[in-house]
Amino acid sequence: MSESDASRGSDAAPTLALPASTVPDPAGAPGLRWGVISPGHIGDQFTATAHRATASRVVSVVSRSQQRAEDFAAKHGIESAFDAVEEMLAAGGLDAVYVASPHAQHHELTRPVLEAGIPVLVEKAFTLNAGQARDLLGLAGERGVFAMEAMWARFLPQYDVLRQVIASGVLGDVIEVAADHGQTFPADPSHRMYNPDLGGGALLDLGVYPISFAQMVLGDLSGLAVRGDLTDTAVDAYFGLLATGSEGGRARLSSTLLARTPTEGVVSGTAGSARLSGAFFAPGTLTVSLHDGRSATFSHPGEPGDGMAYEIAEAARRISAGDLESPLMSWADTLSVMETMDAVRAELGVAYPSEAHP
Repeated sequence: MSESDASRGSDAAPTLALPASTVPDPAGAPGLRWGVISPGHIGDQFTATAHRATASRVVSVVSRSQQRAEDFAAKHGIESAFDAVEEMLAAGGLDAVYVASPHAQHHELTRPVLEAGIPVLVEKAFTLNAGQARDLLGLAGERGVFAMEAMWARFLPQYDVLRQVIASGVLGDVIEVAADHGQTFPADPSHRMYNPDLGGGALLDLGVYPISFAQMVLGDLSGLAVRGDLTDTAVDAYFGLLATGSEGGRARLSSTLLARTPTEGVVSGTAGSARLSGAFFAPGTLTVSLHDGRSATFSHPGEPGDGMAYEIAEAARRISAGDLESPLMSWADTLSVMETMDAVRAELGVAYPSEAHP
């Protein structure tokens, strides 16, 4: 839904009408039988959302702990629980698999799924580095299997409206995309955010959102200028990034695990700006403000807690149609984002132990 808020006064400007979202209701997407790898917090959200807001159902779960898998299955009414990916795949009955583990494990856990010919949705960041991403997407291409990065923000209705606004030219020429994502985590070396063995640091867990947002608007990022700080465990505590987009405009991005930041995304053009407020990557509000005084807002049309339903539904539609990827988060987009994050880490001097032994 759109709500217009025209400037008032003797020379009030005409109201600004935002385009309607073209994103279908997630409840109308085909229902798939999903397997979930790694029943942690994100896996829990995925399963609850799928069961609550889509026609899809999680029918199998795998964890390194059989007991943990069984507890998760009991909580969500899941039929089967396993302690090995190979066992889950051998049991069959799956239309797709969602990989919810920490990103350091994505490559290892996703490869057997693709080798089994089963479509896969992999939580962001897609992998630890671009080399791993190329390997998985190359395998998906060879086997003719659907694969998609679960960058849930790109499938939300306000992102659809934002893309339409930018394409319409109402903002003029895009000059800058600015986005930040900062949260606070206790300085615990064993915590996944500080642990290099788990791909720790702000970048891959938090910074992937601003970088993916900028890549969506500006295209591939180049000419990177990077500054940052490392933790005592040698992962990134903060990074700031300036870059140029292949489609014009510049990006000004940052992320940290040391402080909470506004977590907004703003597209600024010669004729106006578009702002995603709150957590810019979650269901929220898009505000478009033009220099001529016109403004309008678009608010998330569904339940805020069901944001993951849109990526589940998109995957279900694409898989059912026989597609290998989604244009909303294409393989090229995923590789572009991973290559940018590799370049940022290189500038900061962050390397993960597993990268020494590919």
